[in-house]
Order: sequence, then C-alpha cells, then structure tokens
Amino acid sequence: MSNKYDCICIGSGNAGCSAALSAIHNGCNRVLILEKSPTSWAGGNGYFTAGGYRTTHTGLSDLLPIVTNVQPNSEQANKIDMDPYTREDFIGDIMRLSGERSDERLVGAMVDGSRDAIQWLKDKVNVPFIFSFHRQAYEVDGRQKFWGGMVLSVEDGGKGLIEAHHRALKEAGVEIWFDSPAVELLFKDGVITGVVTQKDGQHLKLETPAVVLAAGGFEADPAMRMKYLGQEWGNAKVRGTPYNTGDGFTLASPLNPKVTSNWSAAGCHSTCWDYHTSSSSGSRSHTNTYTKSGYPLGLMINSTGQRFVDEGEDYRNYTYAKFGREILRQPGGYVFQVYDGKVLGMLRKEEYGDGVVRKIYADSVEELAAKLVEEGLEEAKVPTFIGTVNTYNQAVATHRQENPHLKWDPAIKDDMSTQSSQHSLQPPKSNWALPLDEKPFMAVKVTCGITFTFGGLAIDPETAGVLSEVGKSIEGLFCTGEMVGGLFHGNYPGGSGLTAGTVFGRKAGKAAAQLRKQ
Repeated sequence: MSNKYDCICIGSGNAGCSAALSAIHNGCNRVLILEKSPTSWAGGNGYFTAGGYRTTHTGLSDLLPIVTNVQPNSEQANKIDMDPYTREDFIGDIMRLSGERSDERLVGAMVDGSRDAIQWLKDKVNVPFIFSFHRQAYEVDGRQKFWGGMVLSVEDGGKGLIEAHHRALKEAGVEIWFDSPAVELLFKDGVITGVVTQKDGQHLKLETPAVVLAAGGFEADPAMRMKYLGQEWGNAKVRGTPYNTGDGFTLASPLNPKVTSNWSAAGCHSTCWDYHTSSSSGSRSHTNTYTKSGYPLGLMINSTGQRFVDEGEDYRNYTYAKFGREILRQPGGYVFQVYDGKVLGMLRKEEYGDGVVRKIYADSVEELAAKLVEEGLEEAKVPTFIGTVNTYNQAVATHRQENPHLKWDPAIKDDMSTQSSQHSLQPPKSNWALPLDEKPFMAVKVTCGITFTFGGLAIDPETAGVLSEVGKSIEGLFCTGEMVGGLFHGNYPGGSGLTAGTVFGRKAGKAAAQLRKQ
C-alpha cells in the first residue's frame, strides 16, 4: 500500500472528521486520519459533549426540516416558541462574552458558515439533529419556549455525533489509524510534505501535501495547565478525553506558527462538574451527565458558607463555561449547589437523576447545613451558610414586594432579582430569584471540570490555513477545532465549539483538496 495521501487529518473528533469528509467531498481520493488514542477512545472531546450546535436561523420553520423529533405542521410544532437567531445575535454573543477580545474576522467566518455547516452535517453526514427540549427549553403555559440562542443538539449527544461521523468516514473510504500518534511534520522550504507517525512501534513516513491539525488543546495535561493557566488548574477534573495533551502545538512549533495570544489570557472552557468523578478523564458511559448546570434555579455556596457568583447573571449557556473557573478559585476548589422542593422537578434528570449524582436531602436549611459538614462545609461556617440563605430569601421577598408585576419565567431573563431599594445583595442574583423555603432541600457537591483550552494557532478565516509569525499562510498546513486561537477568550456561548470545528474543518478540507488539484 502506498504511503502517499491527498490529505492527512490529525485527530478523530468532530473537527478532524469534518475536515476529512470535506476533503473527500471536494475531490481528494486518499484521506487518512491519525489518532493517538485506541479505538475505545475515538472521537476526542466531541464524544463527551451534549451535541449542542449553535447556528443562525430564521425561526422554527427554518429548522423543522432538519430535526427528527418534531414533525412539521404537527400539534407539537404548533406549541413551540422559537425566536430567530441572526448573524448579529451570534456575533454579538461571542464578542460580548469575550470582552470584545475575539477576532471579528474569524468570528464572522464561523457565524456565516454555521447554517450551511448544519445542513451539510444533515445531508452529507446524516447527523440526527433534534430540538434540544431537554436542555434549551422550558414549558411555560403549555408551550415549549426556547431560550439562550441555541436550539439544536444531536440525538444521543456527542456519542450520536461521533457515531454518525465515523459511519460517514467508513462509507467515504477514509482510513483511520488508531494508536498512531503523529510525531513530526515534514516540510521543505516551509511547505508541508508529509507526516511521521508512530505505528506498531515503528516510525513511518507518510507523504501528503496537506495536513489538518485537529488534535485538541492541552486540557488533559496537568503540567501544561499549571504552566499556562495557573497553579490552581492542576486540580481541575478533565471532562473529556485524556489524550488532548497539546501534541498538535508541539508538532506545529518547528514551522513557527503565529499563536493568537498567551493561553493564560485566553483561558479555557470549564464548567460545574460532579465532584465525585475521575480527575484524569471523563467517562465514556456517563459523558455529559456529570455536568451540573441547574444553578440558575438555585444557589451556589462555597465551603465557608458564602455565595460567590451571580447564578442568574445570564442564560446558563452563556455562563457555564466561566463558572467552573470561579468554583476552582473557592476554598478547596469545590462548592455546593443548593435547591429547594419548588424546582427539583425542573432539574435535568440526565444530570441530577437518581443514580447520576450524590444528593444530600434535608427538611430544613439548618439540617442541610449540618449534613454538609460531612461533605466539606466548614463546621464553624454552618451559621454563615444558614445566614446566606436567609439573607438571600429576605432580598427576594423585598424585591417581590416592590415589583409585584413581575412574573418568574425560566425561559426569559425575567428580572426577578435580589436587588431592591432595601436590599442590594452581593453578589446579586439578577434573574430567576426564587426563595429557598420549601422542603425538601437538596444539595450536590460540584467542582471545576475543564473541557478545552482557548487560544492557539492563528488561521486564515477563509481557508483555515495556519498563519506564520509574519501572518503568511504556511502552505499545506491547516487547523480546526480546539487548536484554533482567536475565536474564544475567557467565555463563550454554548454550542459554538462544535459549530466552529465543523465550519473550519470544512474550510480546511476544501483548501486541502485545492492543493491536490494544483
């Protein structure tokens, strides 16, 4: 068998698969994916996601033909409220959450390609899209009301997405070599000529004019996390694959690529994560169920009995990627999510169901605080914990007295807060503030789960070609997925990561095919 390929993609996740399939669809004959993990860990971090895709759309009628769980013109469809999500909305969300630090050209290219990417995944990859009722909608007055801009996910989440990708790869004739890490990029006069991989214990040279880096960030390497993100990040739990250890950046380094910013400034995607989990990797069976994203319905209280974030600052999918970082900064690196009987039925069963997470119940706040001492609440801070809840409840009551016209609504930013002329709680709860006063009370212990690192290689927004330090494209080298820098800083709108991986993966595959035709 010849060792010559039209395109070689490094990484078997959503981004690498998108690039490989795009290369085939655009005219490449021989495409190879190199994956350092064994087959049992196929799919990179994409496997561990909820499968959420954020895209522009014009409303319900635009997306109904794409999904499998709602029929057009059905009674179910007639009970759905879904606002359009425009280009301006999507770009505005990314720029707002990044503090205007994201590269606007890169953001614009991703957003402009989002709707076509969804259609391509549906038509060419047969991805089973669904409306994300279980994550992105609440039933209000008998209607399903979507919130937070993102409405699509994949049936069976990341598992379903990766399964669809790998079926499509097999049908397209793309080769995948597992247990085969790329160890060196070959180039001449700054132009890519091939890859060296380690296969069956031997180094093997492969010829190709096009390499797509889709190897993920360095979130699974504790030493790199501490070096680039800060010492406390050595304690973060890895949410996904243990194989994302920064290899792609090491491979690219001899070509002197442009790095968009230092990683400590860009930060990472982190989230509220089940405390009672492995530190080194996610679970292939539980995947995203270890996420604990119900906090807008309750409070988060640290081991000293104090709140530390505004749980109602924004919709969940605009805050979860940064709240993990705030949890890590708390004493011990863990906190308690606290809920009362009014909202327990609204918490996602996938995340809070029996057998999914350890739950501590009590018939009063005082009893709950006493039980949490065994879980890590400082015994001397039990009165502080109780006082935090009581003060919060008083602030909620005062706000309600002054604003009787407001109605609690989890599907909108309802302004039901803790701030009034008599109380100015710090930190506030800006929306969805309900008193914690109805038994049973429940708490779960959460920590920080790191998903992927922001920051990385600079790319051409139109081709996904990796740029050199002087801003010129490195011929034959492309990048997509978590290795792309300049897109996210500090925070991001949920569902954008998979979308970006597909958008720039398609661009990389198309550009790689153009090299073959030259």
